[in-house]
Amino acid sequence: MKKKEKTAKKFTPYWLLSILALVLFFGGWYVLTASPDSIIPTPADVVVRFFEVLKEPIANVPLWEHILVSLRRVFGAFLAAAVLGVLFGVLLGWFKTFRKIFYPLYNLLRPIPPIAWIPIIVLLFGIGELPKMIIVFIGAFTPIVFNTYSAVLMVDPLVLNAGIVLGANERQLLFQVALPDCIPSIIAGLKTAMSIAWMCVVAAEMIVSRAGVGFLINRGMENSDTALVMVSMVVIAAVSATITFILNKLEEVLCPWLTIGK
Repeated sequence: MKKKEKTAKKFTPYWLLSILALVLFFGGWYVLTASPDSIIPTPADVVVRFFEVLKEPIANVPLWEHILVSLRRVFGAFLAAAVLGVLFGVLLGWFKTFRKIFYPLYNLLRPIPPIAWIPIIVLLFGIGELPKMIIVFIGAFTPIVFNTYSAVLMVDPLVLNAGIVLGANERQLLFQVALPDCIPSIIAGLKTAMSIAWMCVVAAEMIVSRAGVGFLINRGMENSDTALVMVSMVVIAAVSATITFILNKLEEVLCPWLTIGK
């Protein structure tokens, strides 16, 4: 009986549930927007507008270039936030003196939404590329620091004590015991940071930009072109899903024990 149960679980078609969820989503979208009076475009209208944007560039910039402009801003700031955020989070969690000095300041600034910094950053740095990347950096930095800091604090003391008993020094405890245990939480922070980075870059581009996905949303809003707004949202969702997939694969490589039994 147990063997039959295991076999049944192994061949459960969970992917059908994912497809069903997508069918229900798009079906509900179509039903709610099928009325001629609806201001929200149907899925078919969005597809048609997508191919129109591919043929006719917006502001003399093709769609793929708008996507690349946003990606460049996101990845440049995200990589800087990942490196500095993980480093700062480890320092906060591992060194008590460092935590006593800097954690109150970090905790004070953490609740401030990244978008709230836009006026000050524009006043200080103008409306070029740098201010947009700074806004994205602020948005991505906070969750990476928080996840890393929390992960370091929650490392099992028994594991650390075992390392000490086996003769590990401070450096070995950090790099060979604590940090490997923190990888899943750090990657979770990176996923959250990537979502916030997209939110920040779109907000920054809607305010001051001549290219980018946020610029497309703003152009669609100004011209009452809701189909263009929806196309931009779909592009953001597709790019974010791709990046999340890559991060999930990275997590499987770095943390193979998490995939056992899945």
